[in-house]
Amino acid sequence: MIDERESVTAKICAFVRAWHSNRSRQKIYDDYLAYDFMGKDEYDNIYELISSGLDGTQRFSRDDTEQIIAEYFAPIPLSRIHFNESRLQDFAEQNDKIQYVICGAGSDTFSFRNDNENIEIYEIDHPDTQRYKLDKINELEWKLRKNVHYVPVDFEKERMCDKLLAAGFDPKKKTFFSILGVSYYLTLDVFTDTLRQMMELSSLGSKVVFDYPIKTGEFPPRVARLEKITEALGEVMRGGFDYNEVSRALYSLGFQIDTYMPPEKVQREYFSGRDDGLRAFENVSLISATYTAGYSYE
Repeated sequence: MIDERESVTAKICAFVRAWHSNRSRQKIYDDYLAYDFMGKDEYDNIYELISSGLDGTQRFSRDDTEQIIAEYFAPIPLSRIHFNESRLQDFAEQNDKIQYVICGAGSDTFSFRNDNENIEIYEIDHPDTQRYKLDKINELEWKLRKNVHYVPVDFEKERMCDKLLAAGFDPKKKTFFSILGVSYYLTLDVFTDTLRQMMELSSLGSKVVFDYPIKTGEFPPRVARLEKITEALGEVMRGGFDYNEVSRALYSLGFQIDTYMPPEKVQREYFSGRDDGLRAFENVSLISATYTAGYSYE
């Protein structure tokens, strides 16, 4: 049975992608398979969960519920997945055959939207979460593609490196690593260890993309509210990192930052000129870094 806390947070992210794809005329990112993957019942259940204040103690109107989704739940997932997949596309165009490792894949639908057979995809997730996803795919009768590998990892007992290699991952090929929505709940040491495992598997020119919360001391009101929401769902935010900490961790492992988008740049890139209330979060940055030195299988 999938852990309920993990299930709710993963489903909310999938819901946001479906909600935005179905309702927005100014799409930041169009996951046109998200609604099909969720199904109407699950989609409606998440909408009801949000409109009831997540704990059933409130009852928001439809307009208020839409505003809550736009203000608290949608901005981070939509901007980071656009940032990630646009850079993945560039990476695939610049190289021949590549590998794409999605850490914490959840309900990600890229493997079914992708038509580039030169991208070998490895989806990493907790065994229970991945079993839930595979059951869902089977229920929908979606065809599993040969270039997609589902790699279950129990991070408390197993190393991601070992499981990827056992699944056929080739450390000599250039790889694009995606680790979205994870850093919020980790200390810098734990997050750095995750990056270190990616480094151990990286050939020169490989890339890692992630989002992270900025260490701000006292949170702005919207950020503080989101922190309470995630805590109510069982996920405790760790307070974030500052850019110098993140850059030092990357450089120490041989990664060179090639794109850094602080909140104000995220706002300009993805949210300027909108009339639907969506705006970048005040404390979320996006980073893309390339492996340029250090340990290499080549």
